[in-house]
This record gives sequence, structure tokens and C-alpha cells, in this order.
Amino acid sequence: MSEANEIQAYEQEDLKRDLKSRHIQMIAIGGAIGTGLFYGSSWAIKTAGPAILLMYILAAIAIYFVMRALGEMAVEEPVSGSYISYSNRYIHRFVGFLNGWNAFIFLLATSAAELNALGNYMHFWYPGLPIWVTALVAVSGMFVVNIAGVKIYGEAEFWFSLIKVAAIVAMIGFGAAMIFFGVGNHGVPIGAHNLVANGGFFAKGWGGALLSIVMVAFAFGGVENLGLAAGEAKDVKTTMPKAVSATFWRLLIFYVGAIAVLLMIFPWTSLTTKGSPFVEVFAKIGVPAAAGIMNLVVVTAVLSAVNSSVFTNSRTFYNLSLQKNAPAFLSVVNSQKVPSRAIMLVFGAMFAGVVLNYIMPESAFELFSSVTVFGLICAWSSILVSHLKFRKTRIQSGRDAEISYKMPFYPYSNYLALGFMAAVMVCIAILPDMRMSLAVSAAWVVVVFIAYKFYTRSEVILAEPEPTSSRG
Repeated sequence: MSEANEIQAYEQEDLKRDLKSRHIQMIAIGGAIGTGLFYGSSWAIKTAGPAILLMYILAAIAIYFVMRALGEMAVEEPVSGSYISYSNRYIHRFVGFLNGWNAFIFLLATSAAELNALGNYMHFWYPGLPIWVTALVAVSGMFVVNIAGVKIYGEAEFWFSLIKVAAIVAMIGFGAAMIFFGVGNHGVPIGAHNLVANGGFFAKGWGGALLSIVMVAFAFGGVENLGLAAGEAKDVKTTMPKAVSATFWRLLIFYVGAIAVLLMIFPWTSLTTKGSPFVEVFAKIGVPAAAGIMNLVVVTAVLSAVNSSVFTNSRTFYNLSLQKNAPAFLSVVNSQKVPSRAIMLVFGAMFAGVVLNYIMPESAFELFSSVTVFGLICAWSSILVSHLKFRKTRIQSGRDAEISYKMPFYPYSNYLALGFMAAVMVCIAILPDMRMSLAVSAAWVVVVFIAYKFYTRSEVILAEPEPTSSRG
């Protein structure tokens, strides 16, 4: 049996390959752009000063190598489980089990947070609207989108992402006009002097710059979910390399470009207030209803995040079931070749997020944030380690030359990116507000390990033949 057939037998998926190239491209963009860029950039700027640009570039390089490693495996072995499947196959079953069930906690945490944010953004237009009502409507709408078929999901994510991209491109374009031509500044070009004013480029020192890398890294969280679309891409050998290869440039344009414009237009010390600095750019250039426009964009960004979360997590649980690391009923698909029961589980967790926003609207996210921090590093690191084993296996079998989309600078790029992950963990240990996450994460791993041992032990018991009675 060939290796390809072995893989198919290992995880025989029954999904419909209905995602077009433009869907894959926008899923990749949507994964790289979250509300963190619109509303979460202030914290990173406050911590590092203008040097935050350097940190975004370093993080983009590390994440690019992560995506290239994932892309190489996804092209050769396209499965909906993506890095969870690869870590199960190439590292250890427990690593796949841990990554897979990490996703459930991420789902609960991020959905509670995103739905909470959505409710607060809707207060811009409807101040008295309860957060849980907005959350319930959003979750119900995304359920319909995802249960109808993967093509409908792809279309919805395409338009959601397009709105986000248009807003960022407009902001960069308007900002560049202000910087170089003085548009909105009485015809006087603003220039780049703000990058070195107020204490210089390294105004917070190297220490502040390095500590900011934690927030920068997590701003890129979600790009790894692109691999989950490989199991339903029409032409994975063409669409996946295009999407992955463009990731680096998207990160540079949308993050480095946007933050650079902000830092040139405004002194970095003025960008430390709560809210979106993007609104300030549109307001300064005189765009009518700038706050309303950006609020609409951010609402769209949240809906995109919820929509993407349903897709990625349902495919995670579906593939986890095929690995026998989750109950078998999650592998059932409907007539549209959609893993409907896995989607039901996802929405169960999302409705729990709605309940959390009803019970504790001010602190829903804080309950789970420390575990999500660990899980992201766990996912990225497992991609890099899985790829090392994947390539080693191909080299040993003499099939290395058949790989069509190779990771550049292997294996040194893997080690470089793993060094970045280690640096992030060290910074987490240093930062007082995040230090506790290491202890919480360790406790979570113990809980998952106990569940893993119980689950595998149950398999052994069920597989044991019944004893036969002896007859004299």
C-alpha cells in the first residue's frame, strides 16, 4: 500500500471539496486579521514604543516559517484536522489529543470574548441592548451559514474578510496621503519624525520591545487555521501554496503597514488610550461618521471571527473523531457533506459563551485567557516539530524529491521559529499579569493527560475479547 493510501485509510474523510481559490485566500486573510489589530494595538505600542514595528516584523518571519511548515504538510497530506492530525501522526497521540481538546477550551474562551465584544460594539447604536441578546442572534445566524454547506461558509467569510481588508487598505492609503502630501493636515506633510520623537525608536528600551512580543505573537493567532481548510479545498496543490506564501506579505502589509502609519501620524504616547486608533486616523482626515464606520467594520470583524471559529472547530472535532481521539458520533456528516454533529458541539460551546455573557458580561474572557495563551504556542510548536518528523520520514523513504512545496531553509527555519516560541514563553514568565498562565496551563495539561489515559484505557477494555468459559 502506498503512503498516500495509508494516509487515506488512516483518516478517511467524507467532506466536500467546495472551497474555491478566492475562498481560501480570504480565509487566510481573515485568520490573520482580528479585532486585536483594530482595538488591541494600543497595549503593544504602549509597551514597546515605536520599536513595536521591529517586533511585528520578527513575529511575521517566525509565523511565516510556521505557515510554510504547515503548508508543506497540507499539500502532501490534505486533511481537515491539519496540525492536530499531523501532531497525532508524527509526534504522539497524546499531543494530537491535547491540541484537539485545547480547541474546545479556545472555542469557549474566544467565543465568549468575541461575543462580549460584539455586544459592546452594538451598544454604539443600541445602548440598552443586552449583550447576551446580540450574542444569541450572532450565534444563531452563523449556525445557519455553516450548516448549509462549506461553500456558503466560504462565501460569508469572503465578504466578511473583504470588508476588513478594505478598511485597513483605506486607513493605510489615507494615512500615507497625510504623511507624504499633508492631506488633512493643512497641506503640510507629517513625515516620519514621530518614529524617533518622544524618546526615540527604542523609547521603552530593548526590554519593553521584547516583552511586547507576547502581544504581537498572539495578534497573529488564527493564521494556523488556514490548514484546516485543506480538507475541503478544490485544488489544494494550487490554492494552499498561494494562500500560505502570501501570508508573510499580508502580515507585513496589514500589521506592520497599518501600525507604521499610526506611529508616523500620531506621537506613540497618544496612542495608549482605550479604543481604536484607526478611528483617530479617519477622524483626522475629516471622514464623516468615522466612529460609526469603524464600528461597523469591527462588528464585521467579530462576525468573521465567530464564523471562522465554527468552521475551524467543527473540522477539528470531526477529524479528532476519525483519529479515535473523540467520540465516533462527531464524524457523521449530513447530505451537504458537512460534519453536522461536530457543528452542533461547537454551537453548544458557543451557547455556553452566550450564557457566560448573561451571567458575567464583564469578566467572561478572563476565566479562560491563560489557557488560550498556552494553547497557541502549543499549536505552533507542534506544527514545527511535526514537520521535522514529516520531512525526516520522507527523506528516509526516498520521497523527499516528490514534495512540491518545500519549507525554505529546512531544518534551520524550524529551529529559528521554535526559538521564537521559547522567547514568547520566557516573556510570559517575566510579565506579572501573564505569569499565572503557566501554572494554569500546566494544570490543564494534567487534566487532559488524565482524560487521555482514561480514554485510551476505555478503548483497551472495549477491545478485549470476552473470556470463554471452559468445559470439562
